[in-house]
Amino acid sequence: MKKNTILSTLGQFDMRKLWSKAIIVFLAVILPLLTLSRTQAIDDVIIRHPIPGSSFPIARAVEVPSSAKQVYLSGQVPPIVNDQADKTTIAAFGDTETQTVEVLKRIQNILEDLDLTLGDVVKMQVFLVGDPALDRRLDFRGFMKGYTQFFGTEEQPKLPARSVMQVAGLANPGWLVEIEVIATRL
Repeated sequence: MKKNTILSTLGQFDMRKLWSKAIIVFLAVILPLLTLSRTQAIDDVIIRHPIPGSSFPIARAVEVPSSAKQVYLSGQVPPIVNDQADKTTIAAFGDTETQTVEVLKRIQNILEDLDLTLGDVVKMQVFLVGDPALDRRLDFRGFMKGYTQFFGTEEQPKLPARSVMQVAGLANPGWLVEIEVIATRL
């Protein structure tokens, strides 16, 4: 009976050593590899579909994995660029191109505060007011001049799905541009 007890005890002791070694190997070697593979797999899962046969700088669609966190930024409007002008006029905020650039700078700063970048933007909605200088039509060309300074560049090639619409007005009569975005955090 003593012999069986001794063998049983030795067997348990060996199993404990084996489990200890297995846990150490898992924590030191396998877990970091699993984490790296999972991160790489998630990065590869965000798919940006270009518009077929077009170089237009938006994505036709963006697929985001369910494991990604979505960050919704409130609509951003331009800051005053001319302190001398009436703060309810276009002269105070600039033309559509200027306002677009300033709004995208604001969005870029907010994203940076949240440890995100413009490359994390997957959806954008743009609200443009018709410019009185253009018979109240939206200045799409001016908007695109500003937009393409931030998206579709060599430094930031990731394109969002995007909508641009003309609206009757925004809260301040001097604003021609408001932009809201959805970004993802992996």
